[in-house]
Amino acid sequence: GFDRMILKAAFLGLDPDRILDLDRRANPELSRMLLGLATEREAAGRAVWVGTHRMLGLAPCPGARARLVGGLEHGDDRHRLAAVIGLVAGAGCAAAERADRQPPAGGAGEASVTSEPFGALPDGRAVHRYRVRNGRGIELEALDYGGIIVALRLPDRAGVVGDVVLGYDRLDGYLASSPYFGAIVGRYANRIARASFVLDGRSYRLAANDGAHHLHGGARGFDKVLWRAQPFARQGAAGLGLTYTSPDGEEGYPGTLQVRVTYTLTEAGELVIDYEATTDRPTIVNLSQHSYFNLAGEGDVLGHRLTMNADAYTPVDETLIPTGEIAPVEGTPFDFRAATPIGARIDEPDPQLERAGGYDHNFVLVDASDPRARARPGPAGPLVFAARLEDPASGRFLELFTTEPGIQFYSGNFLDGTIRGKGGRVYGRRAGLCLETQHFPDSPHHPEFPSTVLRPGEVHRSRTLYRFGVTGR
Repeated sequence: GFDRMILKAAFLGLDPDRILDLDRRANPELSRMLLGLATEREAAGRAVWVGTHRMLGLAPCPGARARLVGGLEHGDDRHRLAAVIGLVAGAGCAAAERADRQPPAGGAGEASVTSEPFGALPDGRAVHRYRVRNGRGIELEALDYGGIIVALRLPDRAGVVGDVVLGYDRLDGYLASSPYFGAIVGRYANRIARASFVLDGRSYRLAANDGAHHLHGGARGFDKVLWRAQPFARQGAAGLGLTYTSPDGEEGYPGTLQVRVTYTLTEAGELVIDYEATTDRPTIVNLSQHSYFNLAGEGDVLGHRLTMNADAYTPVDETLIPTGEIAPVEGTPFDFRAATPIGARIDEPDPQLERAGGYDHNFVLVDASDPRARARPGPAGPLVFAARLEDPASGRFLELFTTEPGIQFYSGNFLDGTIRGKGGRVYGRRAGLCLETQHFPDSPHHPEFPSTVLRPGEVHRSRTLYRFGVTGR
């Protein structure tokens, strides 16, 4: 029964992913029970979930004991059993925290990549999940479907590792209703007005999947295709190369586009994303990555502090298409040149905020020649400092550098509580945020914006780098 299975899981010391993988094949009852506990909304169920995760080395130790005692006092027999196990497993709190600080399997300083099945597409093609470790406490999980980053695990200031991106536990969620969680977006990230553009005097009609407009490559963009995956590990770094051939006419775009996206976890604790594309006909291309970050791992992101290295942004009309204006951020709720809580001004009576329901705007980054750019060389050109995001509670932060001229800051305005993600967590409004490096939205209709045209013989190259760390350690 349940008591024997959960005791066995506890004393085997299996991590949650391994338990779920094993029990789907051998212990479906335990799988259902753990997932059931994850989705319970009452306080007792929450306490038990924290307790069972503490014993599995996932939940933070500080404060867990009090919550477990709450499970003992207020839960039913099933809750009390799990809470007791959690208390016993969490008795050596200091030792558990020391264990949490250790790098994931693979050994200190040893970068590695492993893979496992993650379901199948409706046409029967297999999807795989790749787990990339840099050997120093950072772990990335990505799929060959959509290039989706399904998990990014980082230590907090106490050394406790937590997942900081939104997503699903199973492929079904990504297939059924995903707002681009963690995906590569293209051929053209962001919006193109009226789902059409003109290039070299010829008109092209694209898929209209955002009202009358085109969004993130159309109804079947790069987020919904199966990429060819090539894992690698070398010189202290590990990662995943992803390639895809987009045929001429796909979603209305001209030219056969050969695309390669590479995720690399470095020994220095950085995630580097490289984009490369070539074409056999003149076309347009704008590639980005659409991960939703929550550095706390729970709750909303309104308390996160954001810095944006941008003096200007591109205002939008009522349908979120850029007007063509490049407006200064000074004196507006869009001024993030100094670290500011995301929730500080998000509900101010500003027409731009009201149109988007919060932030969903392109910010114009400072030029690489500006001393504030903190420019560093790279194979795709100089990378400029674009943004810094920090969660004061956990101490986790990320700094973002890019070769792109813009960054779309989206504050999760359209998350509405209807999506139940990893661990049964309900993603309410502003449960995560996106920082999408890019060329500007609707550039084909605005010659004053940086060009997104790619011609035969040219190579589109772009790099975005995330540097992770903690404050107050």
